[in-house]
Amino acid sequence: MPAASFRWILQMHKDVPKAARFYSEGLDFTVDVCTLRWAELQSGPLKLALMQYPNDRVMQKGMGYSSLLSFTVKDINQTMTKLMALGAELDGPIKYEIHGKVASLRCIDGHMLGLYEPA
Repeated sequence: MPAASFRWILQMHKDVPKAARFYSEGLDFTVDVCTLRWAELQSGPLKLALMQYPNDRVMQKGMGYSSLLSFTVKDINQTMTKLMALGAELDGPIKYEIHGKVASLRCIDGHMLGLYEPA
């Protein structure tokens, strides 16, 4: 057994159930646990934990706790449409690279998402 093994990616959110809905409806994550303060979601081998950040800390969009999650998707336009309807904002134009399409979005609470559609 290795000395350390990956457990999950943790994101801090103001509204955990809203964030869980964002990932489950926008990117088809399975919700294993969801309370007002904690959620655990699964996508293949990836486990994403969502935790409510302390109320005594002011979090501004794009500041403080952040991560970038990158996803390979079948249809970047369809996925972006779903995510934007759930509150994401496009962070620059879609890039058309030789290997495929790439887009960045800022999701709720300022976390960054990268989307990749292979050519």
